[in-house]
Amino acid sequence: MELWSDKLAALRAAHEALLTRKNVPLNGQIVNGQMVNGNGIYTKYQYPILTAEHTPLEWRYDFNEQRNPHLMQRIMMNAVLNAGAILFEGKYTVVARVEGADRKSFFAVAQSENGIDNWRFWPRPITMPDGVNAPATNVYDMRLTRHEDGWIYGVFCVERHDDTKPFDTSAATAAAGIARTKDLVNWERLPDLKSLCQQRNVVLFPEFVDGKYALFTRPQDGFIETGKGGGIGWTLVPDITRAEVRDERIIYGRNYHTIYEVKNGEGPAPIKTDKGWLHLAHGVRNTADGLRYVLYMYMTALDDPTRIIARPGGWFMIPERDEYIGDVGNVVFSNGWIVDEPVTGNPSPVTDTRRVLIYYASSDTRLHVAVSSVEQLLDYCLNTPEDGLTTGASVATINALIDKNAKINK
Repeated sequence: MELWSDKLAALRAAHEALLTRKNVPLNGQIVNGQMVNGNGIYTKYQYPILTAEHTPLEWRYDFNEQRNPHLMQRIMMNAVLNAGAILFEGKYTVVARVEGADRKSFFAVAQSENGIDNWRFWPRPITMPDGVNAPATNVYDMRLTRHEDGWIYGVFCVERHDDTKPFDTSAATAAAGIARTKDLVNWERLPDLKSLCQQRNVVLFPEFVDGKYALFTRPQDGFIETGKGGGIGWTLVPDITRAEVRDERIIYGRNYHTIYEVKNGEGPAPIKTDKGWLHLAHGVRNTADGLRYVLYMYMTALDDPTRIIARPGGWFMIPERDEYIGDVGNVVFSNGWIVDEPVTGNPSPVTDTRRVLIYYASSDTRLHVAVSSVEQLLDYCLNTPEDGLTTGASVATINALIDKNAKINK
């Protein structure tokens, strides 16, 4: 019979092997018998960076032999997904949504030296206070913003039961929770964003606008359905400690028969470049197999972060290969990306080659990374044709590219 101590040693060794496994780019790799060549915009990696199995063993096992003679998991983890991301004290840092077997999500910090592999969670998950707010049934999908006021803000979805429907166990409400921190350990919980409707996917803009805090919003009539309105909204808040939506307008609306026909919402806080603000967002459409979540991009002007200056058509990223499979299939979602600090020395005055690490989840189950650069993302946004919204317009766009290439080949 295997000794308990031997079983524990094998468990720890297997966990350490998972944490230290080297991640490799997929471009040029053969996956399921097919060569992966990528799209030239970003590079995906072979392994997810964080999964339920990456969570610390101390969160899941009782290591007292008398209390746990069979070395069973006492608390099981279900998924690690949608993570806010930030450079913190020189390390690539995410605040991930971790979901337990009980369906409750919580936040936990993980860090890596290179942003690609060797990720390790901090010893304890975040203890997020409720503050003056009613206790939350569930919290998830934190967006991190390092604001010019000196604080790091986390804005996240807060889910509670809708007590106006006491006998409907599926009835829920969604609000935007707001907290701030200096160390990612101690969080000051502020009042939830006050709004006349439910709010999800709210993102704090990193700079003051007209001396006020600015928020990207996504108003919706119900917990799931966006209703007649919807889209990416914008509002200004004089005091973040008493945030309230008073004047909200949609800056990127939904459209019929597009990737964001059903829903669209801001992902992480936008990246500032000398050509404008880069935005990553998610779009949702309905299919015969259920909702399909994809990522798309757009750009807004430096002098007005609500004025769209580039709107590349179609999706930017979709689930591929094993990414299709999970708790909620056919989904990619991102609420975190990190842009490297500017290169010291003599960077190119023409191109912005800073690396961008895009942290995305697949099928609400696991967290991945894709790597691009500011230069590539600007090229993609500024040179990808817009969605013409009709088949005829799409064919005309393709023919225009064919004609350009024909002139080159003459």
